[in-house]
Amino acid sequence: MSATAAPVPVARIAHRDPATLSLAGVSKSFASGGRTVRALVDVDVRVRAGEFVSVVGASGCGKSTLLSIVAGLQAPTTGSVQAAGRVALMFQDATLLPWLTARANVELALKLRGVARRQRAVRARELLDVVRLDGAAELRPHELSGGMRQRVALARCLAQDASIVLMDEPLAALDAMTRDHLHDEIERVAREQRLTVLLVTHNMREAVRLADRVILMSAGRIVHEQVVDLPRPRHMDSTEIATRAADLTARLRAASARRPA
Repeated sequence: MSATAAPVPVARIAHRDPATLSLAGVSKSFASGGRTVRALVDVDVRVRAGEFVSVVGASGCGKSTLLSIVAGLQAPTTGSVQAAGRVALMFQDATLLPWLTARANVELALKLRGVARRQRAVRARELLDVVRLDGAAELRPHELSGGMRQRVALARCLAQDASIVLMDEPLAALDAMTRDHLHDEIERVAREQRLTVLLVTHNMREAVRLADRVILMSAGRIVHEQVVDLPRPRHMDSTEIATRAADLTARLRAASARRPA
């Protein structure tokens, strides 16, 4: 598919493989200031095993609410969510316990899973090695860079024995160089660990850089989705990424202009 190809209609995208994650008719409403706010409206999403899907939209479009419902932190008003595997959530902030070392933060997730004490230290070091932080196992969060803290957070997700990883703008607070490096690391870990990933971001280039498929949201609805068939490895500053991101941004703006805020 070229960067200027026609949009792929939501209803026509083939999902021949079994879905690892499936949302059917998911809506979410809540009361605010005496009125009802519809955060999500009849959202249908199917994510195949091993697929990396990015969800992009402006602030308040419902993308974080979507992740929260998939993670089980909120219940949908209507609709259903099915996940064929353990789900872990990676936040924008690494949310590490500051008094624990990187290893101990990962071990805590193993402890909560019921892993025996003598196995936890070994497994934590293995997971830190997966994210290339084996040399920083005994450092505390304040001794780590922002990118390193997010890699510990990713190791902690893996410690939950998660096959489905939800990422809520985990790189938004990082500088451009660190973010680019983390793109490579996330892509590598997702591939090597055979993860299914649902990433929420407001950065369209990031979405295209990482994803097999990009979903656009506006006013609580999915307004467009498109397969990203660019070869890997990909680079944020490449012409192909920039062109595809610009096309999707234009589609999102057009869809947002047609819908009430």
